[in-house]
Order: sequence, then structure tokens, then C-alpha cells
Amino acid sequence: MPLSNRVLNRTLLARQHLLERSTLSTARMCDHLVGLQAQDVPPPFIGLWSRTADFDPATVSSALDDRSLVRITLMRGTIHLVTPADAVRIAPLIQPELEKVPQRKGFNYGAMVGLDFDELRAHGEQVLGDEPMPVADLRAEAARRYPDRDPGVVVQTWLYQLPVLQTPPRGRWRDNSRPVWSRVQPWLGIPLDPDYPVAELILRYLRAFGPATTMDMQTWSRLPAMKKAVADLGERVRTYTDDRGRTLYDAADLELADPDLPAPVRLLGWYDNALLSHQDRARVVPEPEVTPPRAAGTLVSPVLVDGFVAGLYKVFVNSGVARLRISPTRNWTKDEAAQVESEAAALLAFLESESEGRVEILAPGADLRP
Repeated sequence: MPLSNRVLNRTLLARQHLLERSTLSTARMCDHLVGLQAQDVPPPFIGLWSRTADFDPATVSSALDDRSLVRITLMRGTIHLVTPADAVRIAPLIQPELEKVPQRKGFNYGAMVGLDFDELRAHGEQVLGDEPMPVADLRAEAARRYPDRDPGVVVQTWLYQLPVLQTPPRGRWRDNSRPVWSRVQPWLGIPLDPDYPVAELILRYLRAFGPATTMDMQTWSRLPAMKKAVADLGERVRTYTDDRGRTLYDAADLELADPDLPAPVRLLGWYDNALLSHQDRARVVPEPEVTPPRAAGTLVSPVLVDGFVAGLYKVFVNSGVARLRISPTRNWTKDEAAQVESEAAALLAFLESESEGRVEILAPGADLRP
């Protein structure tokens, strides 16, 4: 019997710890989720708050300081908050794919065309040695070495070519400082591990995001040869079929969730991996029943009601007042609206404890801009 979309939804939410807040430590949660996407500072804190009972944001800040967590470019070429063990074993898998990016003719409108990329990498290794380096200093060196090129694009190329991570202060609670970059090994004091099997990474993906198709795996990782990785897992995976006849793979020792499990309201951060890690997002993002709302700028975040995205929200802070504005993407019942308001008030108190908090639930499809 094919797996229904609701089974996939509840299974994903259970494995993401979005049905019930977990008592896992911050490091263990990052390990289980294979990192939290973190190119902006607030989202991993929101993701951890939504998944962890009594979450203390200081656990992230102190872990970045003592290097028991790091912010590093990994899956999909985006910054993830991960453990050091994952940093040194996943980076070598991802690095070959990252290095292809600046060599594409369309990269920054051809800004790197004509350069010797081996020479460019050698310069990057000289510039970014054993000590962390602010972006401004990297740009200055890029301008000195390549005066006829855009220094920002040269720096971007170096950051693709070299296994690097972001060091504090950026990434601490409420600290949106400019990035300071370091080579991985000097910062962590341990070498990269080039022998971590892709199959093991994919098995961990299934434990946090499965069941999934090979295209889902590729969407999440941006790695090739997913069919081989699944084959290498052998009897450690089992197969299902979804309601469109596609083959889904899952860890053989895991069970599916009961589709009738209640799913509490959850407010996630922008770029949350629960929404970005499948080619087909229908298990969590249904077709909107109304026109999606507009918002000032970006950083619009999802509201899950009954397990599915049913609204978007954005926080605006001005003159000591924090307003969390929510625009539903479908009509809500009075009970759903009350649950959303309660969860939103709790999140706003977490994010903006020093401001007066106001939750504003708008009409479906309403403009989020104040």
C-alpha cells in the first residue's frame, strides 16, 4: 500500500522533533539533524527553540566559543551549524562540488573567466593561513593580488575553493557581526577525514528526513551518485512507494509515524531544513489556498498548523515594540488561531525579551508589511 502524504508528514515531523520538544542537548540535536542551516544568525536558534525543551541560546554561543560547534559551508553550499566531527567528515564530501561553482562561466557574470584556478587557490591558501581572517582583510589581499578583478568575487572564489568555517563572534546569540573565516584544521585542531562514506551520510539523512527518494537525497546534499549510496547501504535500508508510484528509501530499523498523531503549531526559522530537504515538498508545504502574502524584504518564515505550512510570519522591532505579524495561507479555525497566537507569543518572548511583544494575526493572504 502506498504511503500517504500524511504518513510522510508525521514521520518527518517526528524525526525532526517537531511533534514533541526533545530533551537532547544542543550538540546531539545538531548531530541528529546533520546540522541546522545557519547562513543567517537567528534561524538555528529558532530551529532549536522549536525542537528542544527549555532551550537556552547560550548553549550555542558557548559552543561556538569553545569550538564544540562550528558554522561551516556544507550541504547545498550553505552555512550549517554542526559538530566538529561532522565538519571534518562532511566537508571533504562537499568540497569537490563547491570547487566547481566559481569555474562556471555564469559565476558572477563571468567575473573569474580567464584566471588560472590552481594559481588562485594557491594565493587563497597563502592569504588564509592558520589564523582567522575578517572579510575586509581578505578583500584587501584580493585587491592587491588581483587588481583587475572584483575583490569580493575573488574572496568568494577562495571561500569555495578552500575548506573554511566562520569563527565567532558571528553566530552567537543576537550577534550578526561580519564573517571572520578560518581554515578548518587550524581552528578545530583536527584533520579533515576524507574517508567518510557517502552512504553513511545518506543513512543519517534518512534518519532525520526519511523516507525519501534519491532525488530528495540529492536536493538535500547536492551530491551525485545517490543510487550508488543507497545500493551500498544494502539491507540497512527498506523501500516504500508513495501515492505517485515513486520509490522511497528509509532506514530499515525505523518505524513510520501514525498519521493520526496530533501535530502542535510550530513556527520555524527561514531556511529551516525541514522545508528545504526534499525535491517534492508536498509532505510539509501544501498548495496555498490563497495568494502568498508579501513582506518587507526577505526573512519570511513558515507557520506549521496540523503539520503543514499554513501561514507565514515576520518579526518587526521598532521603538521597544516587537510585532510578530502572521499571514495565514488558508482559513484557520478559532482553535487553530488560538494555538498559533500562543506559540507565536512564546517565540516572540524568546526572540525579543526586552521589547513589548505583540502578535498580529492578519486575514489570509494579507500583506505582512506593517
